[in-house]
Amino acid sequence: MEVILAKSAGFCFGVKRAVDTVYEQVDAKKGKIYTYGPIIHNEEVVTDLQKRGVCVVETEEELRNCSDGTVIIRSHGVGRAVYALLEAEHIPYVDATCPYVKKIHQIVDKYSREGCHVLIIGNENHPEVEGIKGWSSNPAETSVIGTVSEAYDFAPGEGKKVCIVSQTTFNNKNFQELVEIIQKKGYDIVVLNTICNATQERQSEAKRIAAKVDAMIVVGGKNSSNTQKLFEICKKECENTCYIQTLEDLDLSKLWSINSVGITAGASTPNKIIEEVQRNVRNEF
Repeated sequence: MEVILAKSAGFCFGVKRAVDTVYEQVDAKKGKIYTYGPIIHNEEVVTDLQKRGVCVVETEEELRNCSDGTVIIRSHGVGRAVYALLEAEHIPYVDATCPYVKKIHQIVDKYSREGCHVLIIGNENHPEVEGIKGWSSNPAETSVIGTVSEAYDFAPGEGKKVCIVSQTTFNNKNFQELVEIIQKKGYDIVVLNTICNATQERQSEAKRIAAKVDAMIVVGGKNSSNTQKLFEICKKECENTCYIQTLEDLDLSKLWSINSVGITAGASTPNKIIEEVQRNVRNEF
């Protein structure tokens, strides 16, 4: 059986940088290490870090109690208020925010100060989007949409210029569709497609592979937004697509009597897990 592994599968630059940062801090043994939220959306990595003593804090209230160690800001980034809290409480921190996400923070800061209505296309409950919202100087003039119906319902104040940005892991095709709907409303808009190039490449490659194989395996954490989008893209091209977190989740019976299988993985999936899946599929068939 032919097994095709996507070249873009696995850690993206921002995720690798954040994970490496945590392990470096652990190895330095300079005191207790905290991450503000799970460093990435992958349970295997988070569990391993917890075994090494890394503590995950989820709220700003918990963050106030971290003065006995160092806080690592994950690749998703955080709002301006979190930095202010860390500075006010004199809590040491290491900023592992992805540079591509940082760029969005700067854009939102700039255009909101200039009086624009900021429109973020993405998942409102995703930590990256929550962080992006936190850089707007005017929350009342900041919106998040992620669906066609929300795009049709979007209505900023009269005469407002609109600045559109995107969550870095949003589906590029869906982004373009939502932007077109907004453009047809006749607003004065500036569109900044801030979807990460690595995300676009990963999605395009996954679509190409899924279109030519008999089965597709998508590997990633269940809470990973970019992995979920990969699964949706692959499912449209290949009905026999499965979404797994680790090798243990793979039902090999679904791969019998097929000639080819494709494998891709989300940006927060360690190479070790991807290699285990690929090796097992090759060995079994």
